[in-house]
Amino acid sequence: MYTPAPRDPKAIPVRINLLSDTQTRPTPGMREAMARAEVGDEQIGDDPSVNVLCERVAALLGKEAAVFLPSGTMCNVTATLVHCRPGDEILAHGSAHIIAREGGAHAALGGFQITALPGADGKFTPDTFRSALHPRTRYQPPQTVISVEQTANIGGGTIWNKADLDAIVQIAKSNGLATHMDGARLLNACVATGISASDMASGWDSAWIDFSKGLGAPVGAVIAGSRDFIDEVWRWKQRLGGSMRQAGICAAACTYALDHHVDRLADDHSNARALARGLSQIAGIDVQQPETNLVFFKPDGAGISGDDLVARLRPHGVLLAMMDGRIRACTHLDVTAEMIEETVGLVREIARGA
Repeated sequence: MYTPAPRDPKAIPVRINLLSDTQTRPTPGMREAMARAEVGDEQIGDDPSVNVLCERVAALLGKEAAVFLPSGTMCNVTATLVHCRPGDEILAHGSAHIIAREGGAHAALGGFQITALPGADGKFTPDTFRSALHPRTRYQPPQTVISVEQTANIGGGTIWNKADLDAIVQIAKSNGLATHMDGARLLNACVATGISASDMASGWDSAWIDFSKGLGAPVGAVIAGSRDFIDEVWRWKQRLGGSMRQAGICAAACTYALDHHVDRLADDHSNARALARGLSQIAGIDVQQPETNLVFFKPDGAGISGDDLVARLRPHGVLLAMMDGRIRACTHLDVTAEMIEETVGLVREIARGA
């Protein structure tokens, strides 16, 4: 379960927000870009700022077209509604967002079942995928989509190996499955590996990036694919009430993020490594070494539970979350190196007194 610390209106204000990269606030430059945005009716293709953003993301991901949506969850949901029919089967890792964090939307809205594939660190192997395929008979649901989450959140912000992504695509195409990439933190993976977003998404029928996480925009995600696919996503966007009219105000923030906040994701990765390094030096703290901007750790060996540590950090203005039995700390553009150093010091003090 995702269990954020209780928000008491009388509580000490949050000074160091490591809860999630969704906690970012628009920078002054982003706010200015939003204020200056040209706008129109997005639904009829008349918002120039939305059009620019969608063209940028389509080119970035190497796809024909793209559409602006309110959230990454809506990207996943509309993609499966296009790719699948009621009764179809989707395959994904057991900790993937479409299974664990979307409220059963795929079953509720589309009548799809999602089969959980096992694997370490939020990723399954191509062989695991191949072994999960079954003959196409009337006794079993059609296996329609294979989905991966780049990066794997619950896996620790881990990065899917490009060779594995390519192998999964090849297996899927050989067996008639569509391929979908949940790219909530795709650009984190690109910055960490030096692999371009178009190369990372090559062969995937649908892929998207989220702007409200490490990229720092207040809202929005963009999904890309073929023109026919995006036409059908638009149909589902309409059905789900997703047309946002003068959405250029939001789109301008996203375009600003592409121009100013991508390369700086490396700073978040550096801060995550510093946090992991500092926590690892505290006796009894078990830390998963980060690949991107997520740090998962357990303090039980220091004689304190995760829930207790999160609660005891809160009066110091430090906000963390419990996620699936571990503490998750998420670095982002509002977290500085000095904040990381202070957080490590506070954890050390609390552990020493446990």
